[in-house]
Amino acid sequence: MAKVLGIGGVFFKAEDPAALAAWYDKVLGFGGGDWSGAMWPHGDRGYTIWSPFKADTTYFAPSTAPFMVNFIVDDLDGVLARAAAAGVHPTGRDDSDENGRFAWLMDPAGLKIELWEPKSGA
Repeated sequence: MAKVLGIGGVFFKAEDPAALAAWYDKVLGFGGGDWSGAMWPHGDRGYTIWSPFKADTTYFAPSTAPFMVNFIVDDLDGVLARAAAAGVHPTGRDDSDENGRFAWLMDPAGLKIELWEPKSGA
């Protein structure tokens, strides 16, 4: 089954962490558990990026949050199919980027999620 392969780390506040973790479990297949979190071993592709954006960027829109999460996925189409089965549809998609394929979702807390399927060998 299509899945998220990993991130460097993201920490943020949420009014109901358990409900938010349940949403991530249903839509993207991770979260929940005893501490409402998830951990992944380092994958065999992609990389983790720390990249400041200008304060007036619109890249995170439609989210008003001051950050965005990027997840490396092994099968973008499969992850999007899983999300669609849970009633969640992408806010955008880019299959032509030189770094791979991207799509974006919004979670119930208003956070924009970027899904990235790196090109082979990345």
